[in-house]
Amino acid sequence: MCIGGVALDLLKYWLWLAHLPGMGNVKMVALLKQYKTPYQIWKATEKELRQIRFLTDKDIQHLMHKGLVTAEAIIHSMYENDIQAITIQDACYPPLLKHIYSAPCLLYVRGQSQVLNTNMLAIVGSRKASVYGRKVAEKIAYDIACHDITIVSGMARGIDTYVHKGALKAGKKTIAVLGCGVDIVYPKENDELMGYIIKSGALVSEFPPGTFPAPNHFPARNRIISGLSLGTVVVEAGQRSGSLITADFALEQGREVFAVPGNIDNANSEGTNHLIKQGAKLITCPQDILEELPVITQTHKNKQHKSEKNDIHYGRNVDAMSEEENLIMTHINSSPIHIDTLCRVTALPVHQLSALLTLLEMQGCITQLPGKQFIKN
Repeated sequence: MCIGGVALDLLKYWLWLAHLPGMGNVKMVALLKQYKTPYQIWKATEKELRQIRFLTDKDIQHLMHKGLVTAEAIIHSMYENDIQAITIQDACYPPLLKHIYSAPCLLYVRGQSQVLNTNMLAIVGSRKASVYGRKVAEKIAYDIACHDITIVSGMARGIDTYVHKGALKAGKKTIAVLGCGVDIVYPKENDELMGYIIKSGALVSEFPPGTFPAPNHFPARNRIISGLSLGTVVVEAGQRSGSLITADFALEQGREVFAVPGNIDNANSEGTNHLIKQGAKLITCPQDILEELPVITQTHKNKQHKSEKNDIHYGRNVDAMSEEENLIMTHINSSPIHIDTLCRVTALPVHQLSALLTLLEMQGCITQLPGKQFIKN
């Protein structure tokens, strides 16, 4: 029997080794080079371990604790929550992730683990996202996902949440990398979103089930987000945003970094505008990303997704719209516009305008904001 890519009788030794105090990924990989498997490490004597120069007395002391109680408790939790384990030695381990510094030796996965072997793009941004940032994040994720690229983010509030929603709206795959166990809902308001991700993608973490979020978990989480991906897109980020940490990891890992330009008066644009000044590729449309990704075939490059065409709004062509609907859409863009202003510029009766706005919103062309304001999707 297997849980994920590793046989059950071997999994307990992986769990034992991975969760020993002080046993980081780098040290664990070095041990595996000598002993091949965690079981062989578990069998090693103190005398044998003292021959290994990089092990400290403290390391050897921990390695001599052969108890498997913690490992067995984790396995029990994995069964209860339908969680898989993938080790760095498994064929299904994400290929790009294997080549980063301190690659996680053990991943916990909840959902469709096969998505970890697809082409991936990370899209991240501020938790305190603006209306503009949320719409841009959702649209970029939607468009890129439609090119059969799996969208990766961190399921945090703000930009990350809309990134996942964009991919799901396209009916495509998305991966959420967590700074907690994959059985923990964080933030709480994303409970429903988490369920959707499990059905069409995966939740991924290097933290065992039952691990609650902590500040030091998120930088570690960010290196996995970028490590899985061909590149990282930063939509909005302040000067101290964790998204900039993800971008730094991407650069260290030799991956592409993209940034969406923002209003110079918006604090959430300071980070992204700085990235652009430092050499990140400025993006204004999905094609700016696609042309930089090395695995995209010419077929994908030449493929025009309907949302990229000027006269298409989330699947509805202007040719199928009425004259009045087209008139309304010419006045709605990424900046909120009030219904009174629309009434004035379109010269449509308010009752007719309200009905048409409702129809356009139902069809995904526009979004209504508080105060009867509207923006284009």
